[in-house]
Amino acid sequence: MTTKILALTDALGNLVRFELLPGNRYDTIGVAPLLDGIGFDALLGDKAFDANWIVEELDQRGAKVVISQHPGRAQKLKIDAEMYKWRHLIENFFCKLKEFKRIAMRACKTDLSFSAMIYLAAAVINSR
Repeated sequence: MTTKILALTDALGNLVRFELLPGNRYDTIGVAPLLDGIGFDALLGDKAFDANWIVEELDQRGAKVVISQHPGRAQKLKIDAEMYKWRHLIENFFCKLKEFKRIAMRACKTDLSFSAMIYLAAAVINSR
């Protein structure tokens, strides 16, 4: 059994919200619940989040789109290269999260207990 963790962090790399998805699902499926009810000025993401509906929703919110694009995208978007460098904060968060063996190995049997371990690990990471 594989599980994807889609995480939304703040500008400091602290966990705000996350979604668990089956490992065989696209990342874009979990984006709508992550963004629901949260205000932000920019969204930084990798190529997995390069979807037209995500870009349109961010434009409607007035948020800046800083998502690297698939090479085959017909209309290239201009992204702020300096702001995109800050995407390493989410990557750092995942590296710190995977230091916890129970999360890295998906030792929990249920999604509820796995979510609880992610919250606990995020609290420990924030307290460091």
